[in-house]
Amino acid sequence: MARKFFVGGNWKCNGTSEEVKKIVTSLNDAEVPSTDIVEVVVSPPYVFLPLVKSLLRPDFQVAAQNCWVKKGGAFTGEISAEMLINLDIPWVILGHSERRLLLGEANEFVGDKVAYALSKGLKVIACVGETLEQREAGATMDVVAAQTKAIADRISDWTNVVVAYEPVWAIGTGKVATPAQAQEVHSVLRKWLHENVSAQVAESTRIIYGGSVNGANCKELAAKPDVDGFLVGGASLKPEFVDIIKSATTKSSA
Repeated sequence: MARKFFVGGNWKCNGTSEEVKKIVTSLNDAEVPSTDIVEVVVSPPYVFLPLVKSLLRPDFQVAAQNCWVKKGGAFTGEISAEMLINLDIPWVILGHSERRLLLGEANEFVGDKVAYALSKGLKVIACVGETLEQREAGATMDVVAAQTKAIADRISDWTNVVVAYEPVWAIGTGKVATPAQAQEVHSVLRKWLHENVSAQVAESTRIIYGGSVNGANCKELAAKPDVDGFLVGGASLKPEFVDIIKSATTKSSA
């Protein structure tokens, strides 16, 4: 079975209620491929999750940008998986490079988060990716494999996991991995899943690309056989996000 194209929009720490309403209105008005061709998930800041959930068209889903590693309690500032489930939020982004680098989240901690979120019924966009220094040192696949292994060691069911490969050096910099570079990492990552998890997981798990994806480069990236979609940052706040969603037809007609 072909992997359904996946487009996620990570709004990060941006927006006011009025700005968020405008973004949602533009998404609601957009003509995009049907849900049998593309799965669309947007991830607003926590404080806007209920607002977006209430206003957004039903064929688009909502994700949180993070959640805590265990059940709630005395963890000031954190949000638990149980709370997201209570709000009927189906998805969560975990292991984003900004959390790994700025907040020191280690591979094992991210792996624990993924396992706990899945155990509570959330679907997970699990992020992996290397820094510029690691790429220049030729360590890209070692880094990505170690990040993926920390997840694989803790879960057995990959049904509700989407892996997002985001080269850190391409996030918010305007630099983009070339389609060939993206395909290379995605292909090797899929091979790693085949050898270390199972052939079925390798074939069915969607591996999406993130890192300065925009309306101009999305079609060429989408055409690559192991690029199953995108996790979009800044461009998800702009009208071109609709163009990125539409790039799913590149894959469906390939």
